[in-house]
Amino acid sequence: MLPPSRKDFVSLTVSEIGGYTNGKQRRQSCWRKWKQLSRLQRSLILFVLVLLLIGGIATYPSLSAQWGDTAVEGNGVEGKQPFVVELKNQVRPLLPEPPSEQRRNSHKRGPPVLQSRLQNKGNNSELQGAEVKNVEEGDGSKPLISWRGAVIEAEQGTDPNAKEKEKAAEPEDPSAVQLVESRLEAVREAFRHAWKGYKDFAWGHDELKPVSKSYSEWFGLGLTLIDALDTMWILDLKKEFEEAKQWVAKELSFNKNVDVNLFESTIRILGGLLSTYHLTGDALFLEKAKDIGSRLMPAFSTPSKIPYSDVNIGKGTAHPPRWTSDSTVAEVTSIQLEFRELSRLTEDPKYQAAVMEVMQQVHKLEGKHDGLVPMFINTNNGQFTHLGIYTLGARADSYYEYLLKQWIQGGKKETELLEDYLQAVEGIKKNLLKKSSPLGLTFVGELSHGHFTPKMDHLVCFLPGTLALGAHHGLAAEHMELAQQLMETCYQMYTQMETGLAPEIAHFSMQTGSIQDVDVKLADRHNLLRPETVESLFYLYRFTKDKKYQNWGWEILQSFNTYTRVETGGYTSINNVRDPKYPSPRDKMESFFLGETLKYFYLLFSDDPNLISLDKYVFNTEAHPLPIWPQAE
Repeated sequence: MLPPSRKDFVSLTVSEIGGYTNGKQRRQSCWRKWKQLSRLQRSLILFVLVLLLIGGIATYPSLSAQWGDTAVEGNGVEGKQPFVVELKNQVRPLLPEPPSEQRRNSHKRGPPVLQSRLQNKGNNSELQGAEVKNVEEGDGSKPLISWRGAVIEAEQGTDPNAKEKEKAAEPEDPSAVQLVESRLEAVREAFRHAWKGYKDFAWGHDELKPVSKSYSEWFGLGLTLIDALDTMWILDLKKEFEEAKQWVAKELSFNKNVDVNLFESTIRILGGLLSTYHLTGDALFLEKAKDIGSRLMPAFSTPSKIPYSDVNIGKGTAHPPRWTSDSTVAEVTSIQLEFRELSRLTEDPKYQAAVMEVMQQVHKLEGKHDGLVPMFINTNNGQFTHLGIYTLGARADSYYEYLLKQWIQGGKKETELLEDYLQAVEGIKKNLLKKSSPLGLTFVGELSHGHFTPKMDHLVCFLPGTLALGAHHGLAAEHMELAQQLMETCYQMYTQMETGLAPEIAHFSMQTGSIQDVDVKLADRHNLLRPETVESLFYLYRFTKDKKYQNWGWEILQSFNTYTRVETGGYTSINNVRDPKYPSPRDKMESFFLGETLKYFYLLFSDDPNLISLDKYVFNTEAHPLPIWPQAE
């Protein structure tokens, strides 16, 4: 027996022309068929429909741009109006700012190699799906790209700084932010600890002796305090800064019957006061700078105009050392940044005229070797002495540094300075660069009467930073590459020592089969808390953003804390970087530890490129930032 028929399944009404007219029953029939499908089949069909829907939405903007006027913004003239395709995503994440018209025409800084790398590393994935558009500009039509609503020139690809801008705009990783802040606070804490020792045991004196809880005098002018003024300002240590400022206002006097070294008092005292004036705007520091600057001028009263090394700032007299009439080349050619700036601020040209006379004489002197200079110069006849010995270490180092920095300070107009610097870099590469064994480290040795010595002072570790600075200001990309190689070498001078601290002088092995690249003689194993390696790490990190430089600096700071920190306050130089059990403290904290080393640590660990921008300031050789002169000057 057959079951009763189901009307909703078989009852159909057919028209005379043979078409279906019962739409309701047709829908019921389709629903029945849908219900007969398995759950898996229904899911697959829905998935396909969703994909088709998404594909239609994704292609709709470009189709509408071609077929209609709904996405066109223009003047209504067919075929000539500019058009902009707007992506339909209305919820936009934080984005880098679109390049402005000025940005498109700006002159990029930095070596071409770095620029091309940055361009090649642009966010290509983010450009996918962007639409090319023609926007008619004043000088004709250029193809442009619409990227999330921003406008980028197609020939540019991406703004070389787009990745940094986007990274800055994106929400920062909380752990990364915490790491940066913890390192910055570690530097502040180290400064406070050093300052506590100075305040407790050496207040107003030149240098702290932290082990014996006493002090030493060099000039009797509060060297450590003045050297540290701008460091405290940069580290935002306002309480400590105010204490020091009150001492400068009430106690600091240069009317003293005392001999001072022209070079050291210029870079530490004059440089420190000028820098603090620029950072704070407080005229107190400018007045003090004028006072010491004028008192140093008798040093230039020599037959050759090459200054004497020593000045009595109370009597107004000057003289060479007792044992010679020579001055060191580094000292007489590394006071220019400070005196030039003093002339600019006082509108008195005598200071700049005196120091530039020295540079002009040295520029013309015989006795150079491929741009490399000897270590000594005679104050009577103005000629180089002790010819044939060439080094980038003590007595010559900052000559090369100040060639570049004067050129930058003056707005890149003084071509003689640049020529001398570039020639010197080529001379270094030709005569002083070698490779060590077994790691193949690039190092800078010394040349003595044609004989090469694989000896490198820690002072030479200023060079990676200086080379990187030159590359940043438009010099050859090869300078940056050499800077990175030498930076690795300076780091190895630390990490290959048992304490993790570099010696004052290193000798590099060049023999095949050597076990260690760096060897240190007994007399050279001391560490004076010097800043040069940290200084170069700062420059390399600021320009490359490679985190390894920050990590290397962090290792070095930890080693300083482990082997040089004195419990009652302060840090001490040590005698033996190869003996972690007893590094033998020297009981002296040099003023440059606060003035330079800790300052460069802080700048290295900071991710703020505007914290002493290297496009606005140039550091003197004691880490005191002075402004780059406006182009109008």
